[in-house]
Amino acid sequence: MNSTSANLLTDNPALYEARFPDPDRIAARWAEDCLRRHGPPGTRVLDLGCGTGRDAAHLHHSGHDVTGADLSDAMLAYARARHPGPAYVRADLHGFDLGRSTFDAVVCLDSALLYCHTNDQLDGLLASCRRSLAPGGLLVAEMRNGAFFLGRTDLLSTPTVDDFTWQGTAYRSTTTLSVDRTAQLLRRNRVWTADDGSPPVRQHSAWRLLFPHELRHFLTAHGFEVLALHDGPGPRTDPPWREGDRPSGTTDGDRTHLVARLAVPLHP
Repeated sequence: MNSTSANLLTDNPALYEARFPDPDRIAARWAEDCLRRHGPPGTRVLDLGCGTGRDAAHLHHSGHDVTGADLSDAMLAYARARHPGPAYVRADLHGFDLGRSTFDAVVCLDSALLYCHTNDQLDGLLASCRRSLAPGGLLVAEMRNGAFFLGRTDLLSTPTVDDFTWQGTAYRSTTTLSVDRTAQLLRRNRVWTADDGSPPVRQHSAWRLLFPHELRHFLTAHGFEVLALHDGPGPRTDPPWREGDRPSGTTDGDRTHLVARLAVPLHP
């Protein structure tokens, strides 16, 4: 079996969209709803970790001036070809410089923020967001909730198996999650098999386990005021978010949903 720390889905954007279909664009519509309710100072949006570009394109067609940013050249090429409209740029979420006060909102979906595994990486992301946002700008993020794994094994005890077909080939992914308490990481071990005769591939990746109060502390330290921090409903909750749904008052579920505003400087 081949073993890799690379991301098979990141390297194959069309496969990613086949594995995680979102025909109703729930993720982008949820982000758009957050922007509408909390009111950024303008329409310039940075989709950080934009992936295939489908959410960036939806926000663009909804009237926002969107830039999609990702570290994967394969994802960016796919986004430009299949989801045109936004500008697409290569950027590392651990630290990027796309200009000062260039955006009115930063959107960071699908646990992209949790690829900041260390405090320095998270500080780098938030400092970059602070630099990129206009005063009063919003940070909208959706991710796994570290607090969910305190004493719970719901997502750890049984591997998750998903089957789907893409371009005539049947794929199966078997995913096992484990908690690395020392590193404060949720580690993911995924084995890919296909019926085309190719050998199985084992893929390793991880997300930072961030707890709600910890996240509030980092945001406050970087000049953000938390407007909403809750466990649902959202694009990856069960049931998923629907138009008109209001945020819960809890942070107990397996997802965290965040809206924070960059403070407006006080002038004498």
